[in-house]
Amino acid sequence: MEKKQRKKVKKPMSETESNDLDDISCLFFQKGIMGLFLLISIFSLLLRVAVSLHSYSGAGTPPKFGDFEAQRHWMEITTNLPIKDWYFNTTNNDLSYWGLDYPPLTAYQSYFHGLFLKHFDPNSVSLFTSRGYETHFGKLLMRWTVLSSDLLIFFPAVLYFVLVYYGGNRSGGNKCDVAWHIAVILINPCLILTDHGHFQYNCISLGLTLGAVAAVLSQKDLLACVLFCLSLNHKQMSAYYAPAFFSHLFGSCLRRKDPPLEVLKLGLTVLGTFAIVWWPFLHSRDAFFVVLSRLAPFERGIYEDYVANFWCSTSVLIKWKRLFTTNSLRFLSLVATILTFLPSMIQQIWSPSSKGFLYGLLNSSLAFYLFSFQVHEKSILLPLLPATLLAMELPGVLSMLLMHSALLSMFPLLRRDKMAVPHMALYMLSILLYLAPCGKQHFKKHLSRSMITFSIVISYLCSLVLHILYLTVRPPEKYPFLFEAMIMNFCFSHFLAFTVYTNAKQWMLSRQSTSRDKEKKLN
Repeated sequence: MEKKQRKKVKKPMSETESNDLDDISCLFFQKGIMGLFLLISIFSLLLRVAVSLHSYSGAGTPPKFGDFEAQRHWMEITTNLPIKDWYFNTTNNDLSYWGLDYPPLTAYQSYFHGLFLKHFDPNSVSLFTSRGYETHFGKLLMRWTVLSSDLLIFFPAVLYFVLVYYGGNRSGGNKCDVAWHIAVILINPCLILTDHGHFQYNCISLGLTLGAVAAVLSQKDLLACVLFCLSLNHKQMSAYYAPAFFSHLFGSCLRRKDPPLEVLKLGLTVLGTFAIVWWPFLHSRDAFFVVLSRLAPFERGIYEDYVANFWCSTSVLIKWKRLFTTNSLRFLSLVATILTFLPSMIQQIWSPSSKGFLYGLLNSSLAFYLFSFQVHEKSILLPLLPATLLAMELPGVLSMLLMHSALLSMFPLLRRDKMAVPHMALYMLSILLYLAPCGKQHFKKHLSRSMITFSIVISYLCSLVLHILYLTVRPPEKYPFLFEAMIMNFCFSHFLAFTVYTNAKQWMLSRQSTSRDKEKKLN
């Protein structure tokens, strides 16, 4: 009985059971889906290259420039200083100038990328003298590091997920649907604009997370733990997914023959992975805590700039930073975040399933984005990943609205980076993607109600008006950030409504599972 229950809990997304990836790969080759994946990959790679030809964060704006300079500076520090000095304030490492504030795996990545830059252009990472280095060749090398990271980590992770997700069906899924799903994941405009425009390496942490998701769906839980721990150790924001991974894996362990042993194996895998990554900083308690303190910059406040979450949106009426101390806001945000993702966790511990796990990832990351401490505009990338993975499950209308609300929420940031043109180009491309033959078919399923259609039209008209206002109209001197506040509250309302819907959707899975169990007992 336990074995049957385990199969039911951990089966892939479709009805029939199959975990042989070699057979699946052969099947995909026969159906031409691997060829489609390569074609879509080439197109999405060209999009990334096209975006990288535009400006980036902090271009030509001394003294601290922006994220581009931060990433380059970390390469400078890691290639010129011993590892023990990477996170410490010294005469050679002024932490006030873009000090490392990400986990060790980001530091190692910066080191290897720094070696690449040092080989071809030593001046680009020379200590002190390379600050604000913006030669054409140096920028080209930096762009190549992001492109190569995308190709080596995120693209293979997408392929792994697609093989697992559609692998349970011996027919490999509808060819058109699979191709559209691949395109939705790879041509994520927010990710492309952030990594290849603004300049970051989110493709690494998101790629590792996606690999972990695919491993969970293929019942390789230990591999999933390793990959997710690596993602956490690359960017601490990957903790947005932690409640979903924990609840699903824990709920699955409880349904196995020896739950304590299964939990122990997962726990040892997590501890072992963290120990390996953190090993250079475990030689002393001080070193460990110094690195740890760099990962939680609470002094920056509960939010920066204009992010479409609860704290920033409601600050128009409630001046949180004036009324509460930082410690009080930390506590409030912690409680609000836990209360928001807790229902999703309970559902997965109670009734773990593959589809429920994907919904759990989405609901958990939305909870963190909306209510946690120190959220950035770019953090919307974390809910967008599971949203694209669920593109075939979610109503096409909602998927499209979420993506475009996310794009709009990032527009003020991207405009500051002088990236309005690629932003609008990818905005229009994403509309075409959702209205493509396969996407349109999925889209039409949910356009039967005139009220829904009317709401979508109104939403897009509002989005268009906000874009035009922000680009062409100067705000009143008394309210210089009026349009940012309007965009923020407009997007927040969409994100909040989406969170309520997807949580309800996840709990409906439990009801469907219970109904199927009753039918089986009656038969």
